[in-house]
Amino acid sequence: VQLQASGGGLVQAGDSLRLSCLASGRTFSLYNMGWFRQAPGKEREFVAVISRSGGSTKTADSVKGRFTMSRDNAKNTVYLQMNSLKPEDTAVYYCAADRSSAFSVTVKGYDHWGQGTLVTVSS
Repeated sequence: VQLQASGGGLVQAGDSLRLSCLASGRTFSLYNMGWFRQAPGKEREFVAVISRSGGSTKTADSVKGRFTMSRDNAKNTVYLQMNSLKPEDTAVYYCAADRSSAFSVTVKGYDHWGQGTLVTVSS
């Protein structure tokens, strides 16, 4: 599966932004999907994961209550709705796909990655 993330940009603190990740292929619904982010000089970190059906999600404590992940299997797309953005949310955001049943929150748990989209939050 190939992934293409989009929707990043420059926003002010408190604003909202929605990221999208479009997947190629006919087997999208077989993948758990994740969002990760990487700030300058830092390691890539888990943001959110959603199950194949979309019935289960998990989000990192740092974004809980502000970010929501969803998916539309008919459109081969996952979304990350980001509200109440903070300067510390500034990072390149990556979507990832995992064919296993692990529902992973680690970088190593994913074997397909998109190219990333930059989110910059100004104070």
